Amino acid sequence: MILQDTILLFRDSIVMNNIVLLILIQSLISAGFCYYIAGLKNRSKLNWLLLGFSFGLVSLLTILGIPKLENHRKSEISERKTRKNVRIFSSYAVLVLFCIISIYPVSQVLTVSLRPADRLLSTSLEIIPDNATLSNYSALFIKTDFLHWMWNSLLITATVTLTGVILAATAGYGFSRYKFIGKKAAMQSMLVTQMFPATMLLLPMYIMLVNLGLINSYLGIMIMYSATALPFCVWQMKGFYDTIPSSLEEAGRIDGCSQFQTFYIIVLPLAAPALVITALFSFMSSWTEYVVAAQILQDTNLWTLPIGLKSFESNMSTEWGLYGAASMLVTVPVVVLFLVLSKYLVSGLTLGSVKG
Repeated sequence: MILQDTILLFRDSIVMNNIVLLILIQSLISAGFCYYIAGLKNRSKLNWLLLGFSFGLVSLLTILGIPKLENHRKSEISERKTRKNVRIFSSYAVLVLFCIISIYPVSQVLTVSLRPADRLLSTSLEIIPDNATLSNYSALFIKTDFLHWMWNSLLITATVTLTGVILAATAGYGFSRYKFIGKKAAMQSMLVTQMFPATMLLLPMYIMLVNLGLINSYLGIMIMYSATALPFCVWQMKGFYDTIPSSLEEAGRIDGCSQFQTFYIIVLPLAAPALVITALFSFMSSWTEYVVAAQILQDTNLWTLPIGLKSFESNMSTEWGLYGAASMLVTVPVVVLFLVLSKYLVSGLTLGSVKG
C-alpha cells in the first residue's frame, strides 16, 4: 500500500525523472559511505561497495517498474470507465424502451383521430396517415357537447383541487404540530380507507347523497371526489410538515407573528412542493374518473368528459374518430399541468414520505 501510494503521488513524468536522478545520486552516496565504513573497519571494501550499489539498483528497479504499475492502473481506470459507460447505456436503453411503450398507445390514438370516418384498424404504421384530416376535431366541437362537458369537468376538478389543497394543508399541519386525543386513531383510520377502492365506498356514499338530496348535482360529485382524495393528501402534507423544523415557527412567534401568520408566512411557502403533489393528486382523481360520475351525474347537462366520451360508444357501433380526437384533447390540460409543475414533483414525492 505504501509503494502504491508513493507511485500515485509521483506518477508525473517530470517528477519521475527527478526521482530517478535522486536515486542514482543516492546510490553513489551509499556506495561511497559503505566504502568509507569498510576502510575504517578494515573490512572488504568491495563487499561494502557492492552493498551500496545494490541498494541503489533496487531503488532504480523500483522506479523503472512504476510505468508498468502505472499502465496497470490506467487499464483499471479504463475498465472502470467502461463499466460505468455500460451502466449508463443500459439505463438509457431501459428508459427509451419504456418511453416507447408509453408513447406508442398515444401515437395510435393520434393516428385514429386523424383518419377519416371511423376507421380503427389499418395496415399502415404511419403515425400521420396519407389521407389525414381534422374533420373529427371540427365535428367534436360542432356536433357534440364537448365544450360543455369540458366546462363541467373543469368546474368540478378546480373545486375539488382547491378544496383538497386547503383541507389537506390545514389538517396535515394540525396532525404534524399538535397532540390531541384520538390523533393516532384518526391517522390510522385515514390510512385504512386507502386500502379499499373507491368503488367499494360507492354504495354507502350513494345512499348518503340520496338522503341529502345531492344526487344529480355538482356538490354531490365534489363531495365524493374530495372524500376519496383527502386521506392520501393529508398523509402527504403531514409527512412533509414533519421535515420542516419547528424552530422556524418559534422564531416567527418571537418576532411577533401569530399562529396563523407563522403557518401562512413561514410554513406554507416551504411546503410548496407538497402542495403541488396534493393539487395534482386531487386534479387527477377527478379529471379522468368515470365510475362514480356515471352513477351520480345522470342528467346529460351535468356530464363530465369521461361520461361524454363514453357516449360515443353504442351497442352497434363506436365513433372512433371522435373518440380519438376527444381523448387527445382531454390529455392536453394534464400534460400542461405536469410540465408547469414538474420542478416540484421530485422533491414533493420524496420529502413527503420521509416521516409519517
